[in-house]
Amino acid sequence: MNYVQLEKLGEGTYATVYKGRSRTTNEIVALKEIHLDAEEGTPSTAIREISLMKELKHVNIVRLYDVIHTETKLVLIFEYCERDLKKYMDAHGDRGALDPVTVRSFMYQLLKGTAFCHENRVLHRDLKPQNLLINRKGELKLGDFGLARAFGVPVNTFSNEVVTLWYRAPDVLLGSRTYSTSIDVWSCGCIFAEMISGVPLFRGRDNQDQLLHIMRIIGTPDDRLLRRIATEAAPPSADGQQAPPAPKQYPRYPKIPFQQVLPKASPQALDLLERLLQFDPSKRISAADALNHPYFTSTAMAFPVPPPGAMAPPNYNFPHPHAHHQQQLSQQQQQQAHAQAQAHAAYLAQQQGMQQGVYPNQATQAQAHAQAQAQAQAQAAQAQAQAQAMGHFIPYQGSVPNVPQYAAGGR
Repeated sequence: MNYVQLEKLGEGTYATVYKGRSRTTNEIVALKEIHLDAEEGTPSTAIREISLMKELKHVNIVRLYDVIHTETKLVLIFEYCERDLKKYMDAHGDRGALDPVTVRSFMYQLLKGTAFCHENRVLHRDLKPQNLLINRKGELKLGDFGLARAFGVPVNTFSNEVVTLWYRAPDVLLGSRTYSTSIDVWSCGCIFAEMISGVPLFRGRDNQDQLLHIMRIIGTPDDRLLRRIATEAAPPSADGQQAPPAPKQYPRYPKIPFQQVLPKASPQALDLLERLLQFDPSKRISAADALNHPYFTSTAMAFPVPPPGAMAPPNYNFPHPHAHHQQQLSQQQQQQAHAQAQAHAAYLAQQQGMQQGVYPNQATQAQAHAQAQAQAQAQAAQAQAQAQAMGHFIPYQGSVPNVPQYAAGGR
């Protein structure tokens, strides 16, 4: 194999992910190793992931470089990313909550990658913070396409066992099998709210509990919508027609304004969230339309507006561990410079006075000059001693954190 396997990064149900290095280019990569069963062969999820990711080439989608197939294992070679969004939020967030500029950047990139998938008729079906990867440039990339599916017209009948529970759309929770791109849009909305607050918005224990968590905030929809979704979820009867939905009653919860749930969010952010988290899938905004929302385009925003079709990664400012010593050194250097400036100004004043025929007492002049010079030398010596004591200190000039890795996650 043309790749050297380094440390393990993560382990999932059917794959283990390692950090690796190319023998030919020395480039760091992620190796997703899938062990093959002699009887069952290659898992369908791996075949699906390979076939879809070979077609999806976009800056906000993790890149599949190569596939290595042997009798015992299948190795997918992905581009290397430092960590996933969940780990990033834990490391850099305020109790998980990210600053508004970073939220806006990551959200734009998430929608960009999702819109590209949908334009190419691919549903990701498992968008969650653990499947969104962040590299050292601050670029967000969609990863883990093991549950992704291609879709077409007419609408196919899909499995409703998709999307990790907390990010699962209510129509899928109700059993709908005719969903489309709107299920990824719902997941984007859940991730958006989580980046703002630091905690998942809906945290249910199972399908029904998750549905109730959603209704407590979004509100219980009317019976007509519930009946329509139940009809889509019902299996066909013997004659090929849809079986009548079984009636099910839910508690009547009023809608809670998102402003109460996320008090720190801006009005534009709340409006976008409202459009992403519509109970009725037909009313959810598309990923492509969401990119043109005022949250991203308004000139009234306090942070830079993204250029058309792109958005720069967020800026990072990390305080150096010796910042306090650096501040002391800076103050001493300023004092030294001030003393030297005073001595120089006194000298210039004396020269000017002599040119105008004013001759000060030479003893007084020499004394003042000697005092200023001695003060400057003492401060210079003190600053130099401080600098020598801190000889190991090198100010960090970069703009991106050097963080440990989490790459294309195994399941």
